[in-house]
Amino acid sequence: MDEVSLNTEPAGDDDADEFEIEGDCAMTDFISQTGIIQGENPLPPVVGMEFDSYEDVYYFYNCYAKQQGFGVRVSNTWYRKSKERYRGKLSCSSAGFKKKSEANRPRPETRTGCPAMIKFRLMDSNRWRVIEVELEHNHLISPASGKFYKSHKSVGVGTKRALQLDTAEEVQKIRLFRTVIIDSEGNGSIDVDEGESGNRVDYSNQLKLKEGDAQAVQNYFSRLQLMDPNFFYVVDLNEKGCLRNLFWADARTRVAYSYFCDIVAIDATCLENKFEVPLVSFIGVNHHGQSVLLGCGLLASETVESYTWLFRAWLTCILGRPPQAIITSQCRTLQTAISDVFPRASHCLCLSHIMQKFPENLGGLFEYEAIKESFSRAVYYSLRVEEFEAAWEDMVQRHGIRDHKWLQALFDDRKRWVPVYLKDIFLAGMSPVQPSEVVSSYFKEFLHKDTPLKEFLDKYDQALQTHHRLEALADLDSRNSSYMLKSGCYFELQLSKVYTNDILRKFESEVEGMYSCFSTSQLNPDGPVITHIVKEQTEVDGNRREVRDYEVLYNPSEMEVLCICGMFNLRGYLCRHALSVLNQNGVEEIPAQYVLSRWRKDIERNYIFDHSCSGIDINNPVHRYDHLYKCIVQVVEEGRKSQDRYKVAFGALDEILNKLCLTEDPAL
Repeated sequence: MDEVSLNTEPAGDDDADEFEIEGDCAMTDFISQTGIIQGENPLPPVVGMEFDSYEDVYYFYNCYAKQQGFGVRVSNTWYRKSKERYRGKLSCSSAGFKKKSEANRPRPETRTGCPAMIKFRLMDSNRWRVIEVELEHNHLISPASGKFYKSHKSVGVGTKRALQLDTAEEVQKIRLFRTVIIDSEGNGSIDVDEGESGNRVDYSNQLKLKEGDAQAVQNYFSRLQLMDPNFFYVVDLNEKGCLRNLFWADARTRVAYSYFCDIVAIDATCLENKFEVPLVSFIGVNHHGQSVLLGCGLLASETVESYTWLFRAWLTCILGRPPQAIITSQCRTLQTAISDVFPRASHCLCLSHIMQKFPENLGGLFEYEAIKESFSRAVYYSLRVEEFEAAWEDMVQRHGIRDHKWLQALFDDRKRWVPVYLKDIFLAGMSPVQPSEVVSSYFKEFLHKDTPLKEFLDKYDQALQTHHRLEALADLDSRNSSYMLKSGCYFELQLSKVYTNDILRKFESEVEGMYSCFSTSQLNPDGPVITHIVKEQTEVDGNRREVRDYEVLYNPSEMEVLCICGMFNLRGYLCRHALSVLNQNGVEEIPAQYVLSRWRKDIERNYIFDHSCSGIDINNPVHRYDHLYKCIVQVVEEGRKSQDRYKVAFGALDEILNKLCLTEDPAL
């Protein structure tokens, strides 16, 4: 296998002149020639991966299977009439069932009808693309069992085909992730090709790099990979060998995703606004409600192909586990790419971004201020779908803006950005639901429109350290300080024991808001689900107050409560109306399903990347380095938590260093 590509050609329809063969004898010959499957492959197969040959797909899947602890079988191979293979299916060796035998003592059934498999086909580019993947098995698999499968057959290391690198780490970093910026012969530079005098360069197909930018990228990534063995990056080169797209993520970023993978915002502001650095960043929210970086990319252009490549690179980095919901700007290109790569994720549009675009698109209208007020009222204060649509209709009719293209596009996309449509999607507070809320960029203080790439790379570490320091301080504040409760409500006391202080402060406003709720009445009280009408006096338009009715559904037997305002999904904690109903019904504690683990302060979150590994080769200096590095990072993570732990860790490391200095090593 030469490399894994993340290109974006769509898979075509099957040809008419074809036939199918179950199994493939040629693959057996290939195994006997290629021999041992060595090393570890930390990546699962992902739709969109491409390979140079049919055999390379098999070799890749077999490496993955050996690491996971299952065997591989060629289930089907499709041939054209010219006897050219054009499609294949590889399955777990436990797929299907054996044919019934009429022998007196038939062999016991060992297959389980396992569904795990990959399908792949030959593209017009003469490369083989994975088009369908099923990773789940219906039986236990264990890489530690040591069970031998025929597909892992070996005939000696010397015959190992194509895989010329010795270590699992090198396979991971160079072969699977395609991380070489400059080719092995040194003539595939990613520097901008200025060409001959008078020749113009087509920048739409490559990054606009200035002198020294390519070397800065290479130096920066090389340094990070030495410091962080699990640093991940992928480059996309155009047909001339120039850098077109780039993605990277460090180990801490990759581990952070495992904790905060439910909701992700894709910030393409720099690319859309033509910044000097065309940055696209993946942003999540941590247990304090702070922004957390989940990956970065540089793109040559705002095309479906570029975004699709970036999303597939990120999906590979996070081991094929997409988020539940994704927030982006109002961009058709982004929407198309997301629907292709993340078809099951809920795709929302950032309301804060839409409000920022409001003056640009409507600022020239005569009744601009009145239109903005009507727009905000419809969006932020509607509790029901019909209420929003009636308010919108009144706005466009009264101001004569029914045919405004931008507003019409917004209305067509209303189910992606208006809060009243998003109540069933968990957004963890990443989408604003009040006019005063604004979502800021992760790199806002470190990246401006004219910031050069080399300067951004210098500031990138500073930005990460700033955010890491804020999280560490918030951790310390939540674990060590006694939180001063503002009310005598037991709900607040309950969450103060488990939630971080930042989330608790936000929840406090809901506890305080309980006292502005009154006249809680019941409808159909005899049914399993009781409907409560909670009245609240709320502030509208900044200077006017009105009484509003909030419908709250309560199921006493299941301890479930659901308010029409949708606060729990939108922000991640119960609203004042739901708390009022619980309080009225004598419920002393918030039910367990409404106490989310993602906000808890008592969960240990160590940002150490740990992919499964079966041991190291102590004769290999790369293995020794990686293993020691991971151990030291664990010591650092534990030592930073308190002064006492710091003293113990520092003393132990100092003692180890003294012992190493006294050790005589003839190899040095």
